Amino acid sequence: MQLLIYTTQASPRVEYIFSTLLPALGITDYQITTDLNTFKNFSGAKINYSFEQVENTYSIQPASLLFENEIKQQQIDCFDWNGYKAFFKTGGDLPFDIFAASFYLLSRYEEYLPHQLDMYGRFAHENSLAFKEGFLQFPLINLWLQKLGKSLKQKFPSLLLQPADFRFIPTYDIDIAWSYKHKGVVRNVGGLVKSIMKGEWANAIERMKVLQGASDPFDSYKWLDEVHKNLTEKPLYFFLLAQQNKGYDKNILPTKPELQALVKEVSTKYNVGIHPSWQSGDDSKLLNEEVILLENITSRSIIKSRQHYIRMMLPTTYRQLIQAGITEDYSMGFGSINGFRASYCLPYKWYDLEKEETTNLTLFPFCYMEANSFYEQHYSTAQASTELEHYYNITKSVGGLLITIWHNHFLGTDRMFAGWKEVYEKFLQKFVRR
Repeated sequence: MQLLIYTTQASPRVEYIFSTLLPALGITDYQITTDLNTFKNFSGAKINYSFEQVENTYSIQPASLLFENEIKQQQIDCFDWNGYKAFFKTGGDLPFDIFAASFYLLSRYEEYLPHQLDMYGRFAHENSLAFKEGFLQFPLINLWLQKLGKSLKQKFPSLLLQPADFRFIPTYDIDIAWSYKHKGVVRNVGGLVKSIMKGEWANAIERMKVLQGASDPFDSYKWLDEVHKNLTEKPLYFFLLAQQNKGYDKNILPTKPELQALVKEVSTKYNVGIHPSWQSGDDSKLLNEEVILLENITSRSIIKSRQHYIRMMLPTTYRQLIQAGITEDYSMGFGSINGFRASYCLPYKWYDLEKEETTNLTLFPFCYMEANSFYEQHYSTAQASTELEHYYNITKSVGGLLITIWHNHFLGTDRMFAGWKEVYEKFLQKFVRR
């Protein structure tokens, strides 16, 4: 055994946070004990997570959060520590309870409390502690862990730490597979009339040309195939397969053979997941139908998902995904601003705070979505490049997993998104080429 941890109570929250954070440091051979004598007699590296005075240990005095079994308003007072924010100030070798603070952020504790919703009915990012305290753009927990690892190593030089290496996974949401093609006579005639009435002659002419055989402006699939040849990680595509075109679900119907052919082609080369429709957020039966439909089209089991519009409500959404057989979700981020929603950049298990249990659903946080830069933050392509570079650098510095979201329509030839394909291409060539 490499590490022994002493605590007065091995609660579900305590067990969860140690099982999450210690492997991130590269420590998998550890035990938790509530027996003080066993702890005192252990000769190896040990963490004293209590107020007991024990010699030759690494002491972290606990806040109360991990020993509670209720959800209530917490007193959060942030302070500066080694250039970063911290909270749950206590005593010991660290001036705060890193485990309770990390649990608060990872569990999304604040999202279970009364909060303001944004225009899409989601948890508004302005409510988050990370936004209010100015650390949304940083994987704060990973930065804390770096400091903890160095401090533990100084105390116990023989302690072996093997944190993970940096990885990058490109992901794509296919909300609208084509701008004009395969949408049928009614939708194309309606769109053409609408463009003419608005005086949008360029759009009307483009639509006519595409319908006569020209390339669709949202068709970036072959270009992406070329880009992916130079990547070490396989990309991941999420397909929207809503049974009805209404509201925010604007893809062509999944019964269309053209969309099914695209899904099949992509799934033979890359990993695919479901992009649950907006409508499925109000009807879990639709979610199950969409997962089954994608499985039928691809002839493979579907275990990955990302919410359309990042429409997510805790704990309901994650419970619905689990019931639908999803074991990996890629929605942990904001659909209104870029940054680290959970202040973390490694995969981790979702903890159901109401049930007080660790689930089998693994969350894969993302920190950058081009739609946030474009629609919400109103960034230029130059600003977006700088922002993307920041997330690459900070994630790499902590050996994290960088997950970005791009949409096919940003990477095609649509005039609205001119220059964004070049932003992505430049990023891939500069930072993540094979």
